[in-house]
Amino acid sequence: MTGKRIQREKKTVEVMIRLYCRLEHENDKLCDDCQHLLDYANKRLDKCAFQEKKAPCTDCLVHCYEGSERAKVREIMRFSGPRMLSRHPYLAIMHLVDGRRSPGKSGK
Repeated sequence: MTGKRIQREKKTVEVMIRLYCRLEHENDKLCDDCQHLLDYANKRLDKCAFQEKKAPCTDCLVHCYEGSERAKVREIMRFSGPRMLSRHPYLAIMHLVDGRRSPGKSGK
């Protein structure tokens, strides 16, 4: 079973992908590509070496996403990130806080 930190990270990624898909692809439900990316991200989070001590993926020393998925997640985060503060303030703030206190960032 995954801990609270990983569960919150999964929720944050899901909200960002859903927001992106709704606004960019104009879908109420996730399209196949976005659903595939969400499934992929959840699998990667389940296998994260740092687990509850993980830094946000952008700050991590271990990049576990394949190249095309990493590029797509980066695009989605650039799009959704600024919108998260007004639409999902708790998740946005906790994502920033987690980045500041995570030892996985330093690799220790």
